[in-house]
Amino acid sequence: MLKGFRDFILRGNVVDLAVAVVIGTAFGAVVTAFTKGIIMQFVAALIKTPDFDKLAVDLHGTPIQYGAFLTATLNFLIIAAVIYFFVVMPLNYLMARFKKNPPAEPPSTKPCPECLSDIPLAAHRCKFCAQPVA
Repeated sequence: MLKGFRDFILRGNVVDLAVAVVIGTAFGAVVTAFTKGIIMQFVAALIKTPDFDKLAVDLHGTPIQYGAFLTATLNFLIIAAVIYFFVVMPLNYLMARFKKNPPAEPPSTKPCPECLSDIPLAAHRCKFCAQPVA
């Protein structure tokens, strides 16, 4: 029983997943701090309010509080843009730069000049039309 648990824990994808969760949590804190401390301050300078949490509409005496949804949506869009432009795009650029194209395999067949069928390179006659091939 313990051997199976040990094998499960030491399996590569479990350890990779654990590392990804820890790194993702730390990176999420950095992006959230960047969003709240820098980006939302620019929004506050332009719109004169740092967040929209207190925005509401009164409908028949019942407040409809749409401000928290607006703030969360704006934070999501900002975080998604930061991740895309500062993580995904540079990573895609680096991966494309370091990606090695496999060498092209030399052709193993040639077309028959008479019937245009593919025949092996070493063939002296076409197996389909029996014509001599130079």
